Amino acid sequence: MVKLSAELIEQAAQYTNPVRDRELDLRGYKIPVLENLGATLDQFDTIDFSDNEIRKLDGFPLLKRLKTLLMNNNRICRIGDNLEQCLPSLTELVLTNNNIQELGDLDPLASVKTLTLLSLLRNPVTNKKHYRLYVINKIPQIRVLDFQKVKLKERQEAEKMFKGKRGAQLAKDIARRTKTFTPGVPAQPEKKTGPSQADVEAIKNAIANASSLAEVERLKGMLQAGQIPGRELRQGAVEEEEEEEEEETPQMEPHVDGGSGEEMNEEDQGEDDEDMEEEPPVNGS
Repeated sequence: MVKLSAELIEQAAQYTNPVRDRELDLRGYKIPVLENLGATLDQFDTIDFSDNEIRKLDGFPLLKRLKTLLMNNNRICRIGDNLEQCLPSLTELVLTNNNIQELGDLDPLASVKTLTLLSLLRNPVTNKKHYRLYVINKIPQIRVLDFQKVKLKERQEAEKMFKGKRGAQLAKDIARRTKTFTPGVPAQPEKKTGPSQADVEAIKNAIANASSLAEVERLKGMLQAGQIPGRELRQGAVEEEEEEEEEETPQMEPHVDGGSGEEMNEEDQGEDDEDMEEEPPVNGS
């Protein structure tokens, strides 16, 4: 990657293009950030930043003359605020083949009242529902969108769709980002459990008992792999203790009255026979 320095700007190609605009050619330098553009001395109608590594469209000084920005084949995913203050004459912005994701990411362009041509071809945002009508509503003076002339019918549809309070709410809902990550908002850190107190003591003991540098390196490798010295031994000891406790716990035998089934039958049969012998004769004979 090459820094956009004043020296690079001075050495870059400068010429009058086919539409007789004064153009500065900064194509293909793998520039990552827009900076030091004050070195242009506001002498150009067009600047070509195609085929670079730019991620955000900002960093402009006041350039009253600049009318056309060519930003094809970059990595732009964000558009800076207040572009209209830095580029008060901007009429054409070509962002073909970049990485703009959400309709809400285009909202900063709504303040650029001079913008009449915009290209977002081969950006993920063009696949969003109501994309074209949303852009026409946000930038009502736009004449050409993605190299297609904006038709009167589209303007009428956009006006109808986003008219009134319901339309304003719809525009807000459409623009709302569905991604979990929002630029400028730090992501929530994941909670880490970390080693237990027993693991910490095991690490200290293992390091203290290391007899050589090789042993220390081995322990370091174990820690990097997520292994705690002595953890397996402690777990094994705990499992043995649990097994011993289970063995020592007496097993409760089921309580059965009268022993087994066969014994109960024999004893009951004997008692029945004795009862029959002791019964007196019914007729007194």
